[in-house]
Amino acid sequence: MSSRRRFLGALGVAGAASTKVASSARKERIGMGLIGCGGRGSFLGQVVRQLSQEGEAVDLVAVCDIYQPRRERAAQRLSAKPYRTSSELLEDRKVDAVIVATPDRLHVYHSLEAVRAGKDVYCEKPLTHWKQFDQLKELVREVRQRRSVFQVGAQWVSDPVWLRAVEMVKKGAIGRPVHAQCGYFRFGDGGERGMPVEDPNLEPGPSLNWDAFQADAPQRPFSVSRFFQWRMYMDYSGGPSTDLYPHPMTRMFKVLGVNFPKRVVAVGGKYVYNGERDVPDTFDLLIEYPEGLTVAVLGTICNEHGLDTVIRGTEGTLTFEKSGFLIQPQSGVPKRRQAVTLQRYEHDHMRNLLESIRTRQKPNGDLELGYRVQVPLIMAMRSFVEGKVAWFDASTETIELG
Repeated sequence: MSSRRRFLGALGVAGAASTKVASSARKERIGMGLIGCGGRGSFLGQVVRQLSQEGEAVDLVAVCDIYQPRRERAAQRLSAKPYRTSSELLEDRKVDAVIVATPDRLHVYHSLEAVRAGKDVYCEKPLTHWKQFDQLKELVREVRQRRSVFQVGAQWVSDPVWLRAVEMVKKGAIGRPVHAQCGYFRFGDGGERGMPVEDPNLEPGPSLNWDAFQADAPQRPFSVSRFFQWRMYMDYSGGPSTDLYPHPMTRMFKVLGVNFPKRVVAVGGKYVYNGERDVPDTFDLLIEYPEGLTVAVLGTICNEHGLDTVIRGTEGTLTFEKSGFLIQPQSGVPKRRQAVTLQRYEHDHMRNLLESIRTRQKPNGDLELGYRVQVPLIMAMRSFVEGKVAWFDASTETIELG
């Protein structure tokens, strides 16, 4: 039996697509379901509860996790109904939309399942594992066909600073963008090796569905570290590059308004943190676009000293600051634009999703933007692994290495 079929069986879902379409007539009070009750999922569940307490017409009504202790703990803390599988949760008529906060390998399958069940989706970044390009395209097709509201959990993009910058670039404030840079710098591997091991004696069985966790990854013997610290392994993650880089890339790409790249090249490796870990701790990528634009995305978890986020255009330069951005014309007086930076990124990003569900309007971090971020990330990971340049054919939406 293939790993995909084994995974679908473990999930309790059928391979055939449902014919349900997301409804455009939504009730005012939205019922949210949570798929994945780990640290991130539980936090987002608390965000929904806090918004409800602040007067937002939303309730967290159901939770699901393949690990029983997490499922039971989340159900109690969030006052929600627990479900063993995502398919059972999606059958709950009180659930109008879901938060997908499972490991990377599971994102696309849970999102597809939810969209086909007629639910709107908030999916944590990255949209997919870096080996799941075909599944990513399948998700994009389904969301387009069903007109689902889909928000990618790269919450920085909801900051008014960036939304204001989008308007300025569209108006030609710096001319045509030709070069941009952004990145993510951190000191320490707490995001991978620091993931807590809740039960060092855990074994697969009634309290843990190991097959469902592995999804379509290479089938490995059970490992406590692989389950609890999955971001350390290329089977389930790309490490900091796929976990962290969607944040700066999503807001940068929203400002640039770019489509798909021409080619991507990436370099990096395990320069400091080794051991059982097999994901890189340092990763740099260059993205070239056919319209004449290069984007450099740089980062490491070996040093937290970062770099400015900058967009260089034919008529000026846009540099982002903590409270706004500076526009420096090629000649003339610089103009500093102030904006109120969000203090609660996740709350405002979730609030934007809820408003989009009611109005059926595009959210700040919609799937089309997420698709344009995920493609160069996938290309970069393949370039890094295979030591080649990754090329994108826009006519066929395929990736070639050469």
